[in-house]
Amino acid sequence: MKKDIHPEYKEVLFHDVGADTYFLIPSTLKTSETRKWEDGNTYPYFPLDISSASHPFYTGNQKIIDTGGRVQKFEERFGKK
Repeated sequence: MKKDIHPEYKEVLFHDVGADTYFLIPSTLKTSETRKWEDGNTYPYFPLDISSASHPFYTGNQKIIDTGGRVQKFEERFGKK
C-alpha cells in the first residue's frame, strides 16, 4: 500500500437528533465537534437528521399513500377480481 494517502480511520459518535439515539461507529469522517461518550472517552461528533432509528421504513411506521388514484386507475383498467 502507498503511504500517506489513506484517510484516518477512527471511531466517530453519530447522533440521530430525531430519535435522540447515539451510534459509535468507525469512520473516516472529519468533523470539528467532539462529545464525551458513556465510556468516558471523547470522540468526534456528527449529528444526523435521520438514521435507521428514526426512518419510517426501518421503524415500521411507513405508510403507503396513493397519490393520483393509481390503485383506482389500475382497478378500472384490469377490473377488480
